[in-house]
Amino acid sequence: MSYQDITMDVGDGVAVVTINRPDRANKLRFQTARELLDAFRRVREDRAIDVAILTGAGDKFFCIGGEHEPLESLDYSSVMPVIDLYEFIDTMPKPVIAAVNGYAVGGGNVLQVVCDLSIAAPHAVFRQVGPMVGSFDAGYGTWYLEETIGRRRAKEMWYLNKKYSADEALNMGLVNEISSGGSSLDRALEVAGDLRKRGPFAISAVKTAFSGRHSGVVGQARMAHDLLLTAYRSTAECHELADAFEARREPDRSRFNR
Repeated sequence: MSYQDITMDVGDGVAVVTINRPDRANKLRFQTARELLDAFRRVREDRAIDVAILTGAGDKFFCIGGEHEPLESLDYSSVMPVIDLYEFIDTMPKPVIAAVNGYAVGGGNVLQVVCDLSIAAPHAVFRQVGPMVGSFDAGYGTWYLEETIGRRRAKEMWYLNKKYSADEALNMGLVNEISSGGSSLDRALEVAGDLRKRGPFAISAVKTAFSGRHSGVVGQARMAHDLLLTAYRSTAECHELADAFEARREPDRSRFNR
């Protein structure tokens, strides 16, 4: 596949996969998710690659979630395979490091959560905005987030939609470390070099144990994804909230289904 929305650079046993839509805040769309899946499949199949790093282009955005599409333009053939992407990153037998170079919001925060390790730039910001824009992630974005930072913090992120600095993210366990003296990608490359010194079979076995413990989340995540798709296709609430958020106006709550 020739890539439009991402880049992939491979060297010294490490693949750097970059979401390359900085003019769109590195938002995910169908093409982006499809290309990311292809890239990680290549990582899994290439015996010369031991570690993958996921990051965003530029120095402001890691990824701020999915691109909002009007209700009338949606159809099942163009729905982002985002659950497939989360599942693949979580279960592939090679470690994936998130180099969070800026804002990680919504699905972007979920992306860094499902990676094995996460390294934040000092200016990185983390946030879940689902209920503000009529969206939600009732699978990986809640189950894994709860295990990562605890039930109370996870509910706080989803219910109150607060912004968290890199320091706050580190203190709550949302990331492993904050890069110092260089970019998050530079530090991720150093960590990838350390990982390559470990036994690849041992690392894959440990990762399989971690992901296998949560196999139930796959079915829950798919159910939640289908529920969200139904909501997008059959209710005005999601679209009115998202449209109002982008237009910076108060939503017309009379359009909500109750």
